Amino acid sequence: VQLVESGGGLVQPGGSLRLSCVVSGRSVYFEYMAWYRQATGQQRELVASGTAYGGTNYAEPVKGRFTISIDTAKNTVYLQMNSLKSEDTADYYCNFRNSPAVWGQGTLVTVSS
Repeated sequence: VQLVESGGGLVQPGGSLRLSCVVSGRSVYFEYMAWYRQATGQQRELVASGTAYGGTNYAEPVKGRFTISIDTAKNTVYLQMNSLKSEDTADYYCNFRNSPAVWGQGTLVTVSS
């Protein structure tokens, strides 16, 4: 199983980014997928989770700003991030929520003016 995250970058406060996570070797169709983030010196934290057929959950700091979605045809998980804040700066990772695979390399999001 391989997880490849992309889409990170430098963005100004208030901006948007869309992260992608291409999954190979295991179908996401019936899975509960999740996005995590890890800021420098901090523990990895759960940001968003959900399935292809609904039932999403979000950490309080990102509610109303982030949206997780899953494209089963592409076996890809997305994270749309709007109204970004400096405190969203972190490495972002995706994984299976209930039975995690080996972590990917992540994608760095830097929110700064």
